[in-house]
Amino acid sequence: MVDRLFEDIFQILRLNPDGKKFDKVTRVEAKSETCEMFMHLDVNSEVYPMREGEKFSMALTSTINLDGTPDTGYFTQGNRRTLADEYEYVMQGKLFKISEGSKRDPKAEVNASFGGLLMMLKGEASQFKNFELDQRMFLLIRKL
Repeated sequence: MVDRLFEDIFQILRLNPDGKKFDKVTRVEAKSETCEMFMHLDVNSEVYPMREGEKFSMALTSTINLDGTPDTGYFTQGNRRTLADEYEYVMQGKLFKISEGSKRDPKAEVNASFGGLLMMLKGEASQFKNFELDQRMFLLIRKL
């Protein structure tokens, strides 16, 4: 069984809030339904186009192996099933920044890079208790 570091349903509020920077990349601004999280996520729009108002399920995991065994860092194609088979868009990356909340803004924030595509997730610090700096992770998305 795969332990998810985080999972929730998000609704897209805006696309490219600061203007379009790259031809094939869209920055998604979204808010989660259950955990009250705010997210900016860069997505390869040529491979996985998204639209304002759409809802999607997003999960962050440390492995895509269904038995929960740690990821080796290498993907071997074969007939084995993985958690990726249950999703439409998957990226592998690394958590590079964890910011604690302040008195002025009590929300905590984590930042990860998926081959240069960035994710910023902001919310209650308790949601990030399973995250560690330099942690490798998978981001998995499927539209609802």
